[in-house]
Amino acid sequence: MNMFCYQCQEASKGLGCEVKGVCGKTPEVSALQDLLIYQIKGLSHYTTALRALNIENDTANRFITESLFMTITNANFDHSRFVLRIREGFKLRSQLKAALHEKNVVLPQTELLTWSAITAGEMEEIAEYVGVLATENEDVRSLRELVIYGLKGMAAYLEHASNLGYFDTEIHAFTQRALVATTDDSLTADELTALVLETGKMGVQVMALLDKANTTSYGNPEITKVNLGVRKNPGILISGHDLKDMEELLKQTEGTGVDVYTHSEMLPANYYPAFKKYSHFVGNYGGAWWSQVTDFETFNGVVLFTTNCIVPPRKTATYVDRVYTTGASGFPGFKHIAEGEGKPKDFSGLIQHAQSFASPTEIETGEIVGGFAHAQVFALADKIVDAVKSGAIRKFFVMAGCDGRMKGRSYYTDFATKLPKDTVILTAGCAKYRYNKLPLGDIGGIPRVLDAGQCNDSFSLVMIALKLKEVFELNDINELPIAYNIAWYEQKAVIVLLALLSLGVKNIHLGPTLPAFLSPNVAKVLVDNFGIAPIGSVDEDMKLFLN
Repeated sequence: MNMFCYQCQEASKGLGCEVKGVCGKTPEVSALQDLLIYQIKGLSHYTTALRALNIENDTANRFITESLFMTITNANFDHSRFVLRIREGFKLRSQLKAALHEKNVVLPQTELLTWSAITAGEMEEIAEYVGVLATENEDVRSLRELVIYGLKGMAAYLEHASNLGYFDTEIHAFTQRALVATTDDSLTADELTALVLETGKMGVQVMALLDKANTTSYGNPEITKVNLGVRKNPGILISGHDLKDMEELLKQTEGTGVDVYTHSEMLPANYYPAFKKYSHFVGNYGGAWWSQVTDFETFNGVVLFTTNCIVPPRKTATYVDRVYTTGASGFPGFKHIAEGEGKPKDFSGLIQHAQSFASPTEIETGEIVGGFAHAQVFALADKIVDAVKSGAIRKFFVMAGCDGRMKGRSYYTDFATKLPKDTVILTAGCAKYRYNKLPLGDIGGIPRVLDAGQCNDSFSLVMIALKLKEVFELNDINELPIAYNIAWYEQKAVIVLLALLSLGVKNIHLGPTLPAFLSPNVAKVLVDNFGIAPIGSVDEDMKLFLN
């Protein structure tokens, strides 16, 4: 095989990508990503040893977090960026080693801590021996990868929080301790299972940190009607997830004659009070991440990726020269905007480029409603509780998570359409694009689709569930009239799932397929202990959930 990767839902044949990633990732980039993960495991040995001496290395914390984020599915396809990254890691390793030497601490020089490479080709050769399949035991491999994919999801949330000036050294410490644990051959399956659940617990903590960062910086999301049409000015389409980039782009485009539109997971930026003051912030354009291959063509203007999710352009694409990336994202041929080195990123070149284009082609009109994060739902608590007690609302369905290209994901559109009119959908993430434009109506003024925001905002769904548990004076979160029918695609969905499991949530249905990285034995543990189940047919699942 040329490569092996099974971290996302699109894993080839439900087993793993061996020739080229279904996402578009090349074998060379896959090898470098494997090598980067291997490298930060080694770096984590050093940082963990330094931390035992009460020495915190912020540079290493940032490097490890960013490296995890760069390897998330659809975030970065740029071979050269990974080569530079790994070389930077070599330098960091020398610095950490020297810091330990000053304290007369010498770590055992295992292969993990001593390997080195010079050329990109040599890096790829080494990666062959350090990838996923280097762990031979299937169950140990499954549990290790489950932890690593959870850490990748955590890193995304931690990166967004740190961009807004919010930090938590406990999360860094756990991340690095967990990375070290994935190299420990003495750990039993039970100990690794405990580490998986601890990863979920830390996932709740990092999501709470990001929620605090976002709401403190930009206010609590509020009920908002988001425009789907276009104006006559040139436009910039911002995709990804990073709200700090959103803020800087809005500031720098003010007064330039360029309008700003959100795409995919940036849609919830429309819900924040701080962004509504910008008159050139028009609304949302297009659909979920995978629709970009057509949305970017009709948009006409410049596109900015702040994070994942990038789809490699088709050979016939006309938009390649007008797409920019920043942060952890990258793609060969897309221009990259570097960090500001203590100053705001410079979007002036992007803005000037945008001014040369015509306005976007309108592909739809109307509005969609969102902004139902936890603070807004708490404000409606009395109304919601009365609706539940009166029977007007029979059940809530958490249909959060990711969208994707597979035809089987039409299941979620059909499921939402067939739900009885006395049920409410709680959602966060791009999974909502499967049903958020459907005319599903409301219940006594409460919309039947309550969109809490990005996948990054899944913490709101946890807070809402815990609030309802408190209001109804229940002992167990599973006693609530809430069913979980979640779609997943990549590693941020993995940490959300682990977070729910750590809170004791059971009987989650996961689709459109179960993760390929779950070995039969590990899958059985999740089924037996938590009631995890795959989706079935819409009608069968509807009967099961409603009974």
